[in-house]
Amino acid sequence: MLDLTKVCRGVTPVWFDYIRDWDRSLRAGNYPETTRYNYLLAVAQLDRYLLDETDTPDVQAAASDPADVRRGHVEEFQAWMVRTRSASTALNKHKGLQQFFKWLVAEEDLDRSPLDRVKQPKTEQRLIPILGDDDTAKVLGTCRGGDFLALRDEAIIRVLYNTGARLSEVAGLALDDLDLDHDSLLFHGKGMKDRRVRFGPRTGRALSKYLRGRARRRAAASPAVWLPANGDTPLSSNGIKLMLRRRGQMAGVDNVHAHRWRHNFAHEWKLAGGDTGDLMMVLGWASDEMPRRYGASAAAERAQVTHARLRIGERV
Repeated sequence: MLDLTKVCRGVTPVWFDYIRDWDRSLRAGNYPETTRYNYLLAVAQLDRYLLDETDTPDVQAAASDPADVRRGHVEEFQAWMVRTRSASTALNKHKGLQQFFKWLVAEEDLDRSPLDRVKQPKTEQRLIPILGDDDTAKVLGTCRGGDFLALRDEAIIRVLYNTGARLSEVAGLALDDLDLDHDSLLFHGKGMKDRRVRFGPRTGRALSKYLRGRARRRAAASPAVWLPANGDTPLSSNGIKLMLRRRGQMAGVDNVHAHRWRHNFAHEWKLAGGDTGDLMMVLGWASDEMPRRYGASAAAERAQVTHARLRIGERV
């Protein structure tokens, strides 16, 4: 459960009151906890930044009350985020602040959002390195042995690899979401959108083996699919993230994380000539921009193959 006092550590009382009221509005709107956390954190970070920069009266006023925040304050904060974190992090903060001040305009009679004329930071469009068959085989190789954790970790990795699902979707699986009779999983995606995705025979076998091992544990009464070695507290997204990092280190594969398998899924789909609309359905995307972004590596590979086949500039 989201702890608002931790997120808002160090903010001024007026900012905290506004953040608490906004969080109530987000909860009433049924926003996912991860979205709420990211939004609220962006606002709290802006106030903490302003508190560290209170060298002029206008910054002091903004640090005490969000109604006094101006365009320049946000731009300085955004530039600081780009400089100390990254452009993509700054973009995420921009989106959170945009939603907060939009709410403030609607609910508190603020004349205008300071974000109205603040440009979003541009981010680099890099080809995301996929996690293909060879590296995945190495990571799966660390799950040999048949003990509970090996069975669990292999099942998680195969689900990620086979379905391209988001980390949060895999972590949030409940037993009722598994349909082993029809080889499918029910994922609860972003924006409260559910979708059912099929899995293959190897993933099915890994899931069945894990579930048999899970049933032998006293904690098997928990509705969550993924359980820890001891106790009945479900494995969280962060717990899976740490497990993948550990398995990657054991396998000698750098930078192992769930999203690389999502990129690999889109890469393989597009490389095989799969339909973009169907890909959007399988991966739970609503925007046409996502297939272009995730399929960029496949497009680059297809272009190189075509270039080699056409032999442009080599026929004379």
